This record gives sequence, C-alpha cells and structure tokens, in this order.
Amino acid sequence: MQQTSYALEAQGLARDFNGFRAVGGKQGVDLRVEAGSIHALIGPNGAGKTTCFNLLTRFIEPSAGRIFFESRDITGLAADAVARLGLVRSFQISAVFAQLSVFENVRLALQRHRGHSFDWWRSDKVLQVHDARAHELLAEVGLEAWSKHKAGELPYGRKRALELATTLALEPRMLLLDEPMAGMGGEDIAQATDLIRVAACGRTVLMVEHNLSVVANLCDRITVLAHGEVLAEGDYASIAGDARVAEAYLGKAATSRSAHG
Repeated sequence: MQQTSYALEAQGLARDFNGFRAVGGKQGVDLRVEAGSIHALIGPNGAGKTTCFNLLTRFIEPSAGRIFFESRDITGLAADAVARLGLVRSFQISAVFAQLSVFENVRLALQRHRGHSFDWWRSDKVLQVHDARAHELLAEVGLEAWSKHKAGELPYGRKRALELATTLALEPRMLLLDEPMAGMGGEDIAQATDLIRVAACGRTVLMVEHNLSVVANLCDRITVLAHGEVLAEGDYASIAGDARVAEAYLGKAATSRSAHG
C-alpha cells in the first residue's frame, strides 16, 4: 500500500443515473485532500457536490473510479465500514434524540462508538464510564452550560453544535460536512465557523459550503465543480480570480446578491 500525504483521494470518480452522468464527465473526478487541511467543495446548484459526497462516503456506488482513504482502497467498502475506519460524514451518526438531555445524547454516541449496545435499561452507574469524555466533548463545542437542557429545546445553532459533538464522539480522523452553515444567521455562522476550527484540530475536513465568506475564512484549498466535473482547484485567491469560476459560480452568486440588495 503506497503511502501519500493525502487523507482522501479519488481517481476518475464517476456516477451514472439512467444513462445520465451526474458526476465525472468524460474523464472522471480527481480529488486529493491533504491530511490535516480544511478543503472545500463548491459549485453552483446541480454541480454534483452532494453526489460526490455520497460517492466518497460510499452511500452510493461509483460507476467508475477508485477512492482511497489514508492510502487504503475503500471503493468496495460499505458506508458503515468506511465510518469505522475514521471517515465520517456528520449526519451519519448525529441523530439527536429530542427528549433526552444534551449530555445524554453525547453519552449515547460514546456508548455506540465503544461497542456498547443501546440498552435503554442500563443504569446510570453502568454508563458513568462515558461521563468524563461526554463532558469534555460538550466543553469542546461550547455546550457545557446546556448539558441538562433537552436537545429539542436547543436553538438551531446549538443543535448543530450538539450534532458535531455526537460526531466527534466517534473519534473521526476525517470529517465530511455537508453545508454546515445551512439555515444559520450571522451569529450562528460565526459560532459554527469557530466550531469547525476546533473540530479540525488534528483532523482533516472536507466540506460542501455555499457561503463563500466562510469558505474564504476557513479553507486551505478549494475544488470547484461544474456540471459534474472539476472546473478549478486552488486557494481562495486563485479561485476568486479565475474567470471560469466567476462565470460558472461566483458571478452568479454576485448577481444574485445584487438582485436582492
């Protein structure tokens, strides 16, 4: 197995739906995410970003191409096997139980990760082995003061923080975040940006995000998809200065903002 500096690599990735190539174009998608980086996947609606995410996390089968995680070929693995290796898409395990407390939700996520079944009749004494780590995770995402609140009572931004805490309970080595800022206002976006920075410490992050200010602020490298193909790749400055990107994505976003300004 050849070692590389890439946490995640796709070679010639493609997916067809009923004869239509949703991702890959003629040559397939090549994607390389450096270990320890925050990498964004952006593009206009219909560019193939979500399909690409589904392929990378093995939620759907590729029609062509190969996927490597930490130099291991994971193309033939199931989604749960890929998650166990440490490649985790946030919503995979971030189900929040509204009637349980914030603390109980995180403790359940730890219970699952450490191989204990979801035995609702287990006594608190049995589950206390997870308490210290649960409190650490809540502090990490800024929810320690909310630990006794019911999850269903949380404001939207705090609920996303809880989802992140339950994701981190699996101790992922790489996180895939699909539109983490969706539905958030300015204050929540600032908090979520800080949370992603925290989550990225010692980990690799690949995210789909439409908020270009967040992308510019957070991401080391950006891949732009258009019509299912890689249009451009680089840091934000090079992407923002690329005329092809301006036409396919940034220009449309700017036009939309002007129209609503």
